[in-house]
Amino acid sequence: MANVVQTVTDLVQPILDDHGFELYDVEFVREGGNWYLRVYIDKDGGITLEDCSTVSDALSEKLDEQDPDPIPQAYFLEISSPGAERPLKKPRDWQRALGQYIHVSLYAPLKGMKGQKIFEGTLKDLTDEELTLDYLDKTRHKTIVIPRKQVAQARLAIKF
Repeated sequence: MANVVQTVTDLVQPILDDHGFELYDVEFVREGGNWYLRVYIDKDGGITLEDCSTVSDALSEKLDEQDPDPIPQAYFLEISSPGAERPLKKPRDWQRALGQYIHVSLYAPLKGMKGQKIFEGTLKDLTDEELTLDYLDKTRHKTIVIPRKQVAQARLAIKF
């Protein structure tokens, strides 16, 4: 599977470069008996349906030209935006999230936090070792420093 992801990454990158798009992620996963090749793309101002269609057509053509076929089994090709609540995976994603409202899930509660493992708030600061989050506790703003190694998952969040 890693080989498929790398091959698709290598094939799609020049297509994205030609259109000024950015590669967010590539997944090749099996779900319910079907294989899915998912390519997540982005650009300033967001991705449109037409952008996805353009990349899908060009990538399909490139994949069809490959011999031997890098993906011999049947699969569904999906091109999409990573979405409004996109996961924060790469260092670039984290840097872009500075000043943004995010959702953070921890592996275990932090000391003194009474079992709380989920926080939502504004990412105020970020280093290689920790992140600083401004969050609302009932009606009061509080700041918490979270060690990065404690973060199980993080994503952008929509504030309600």
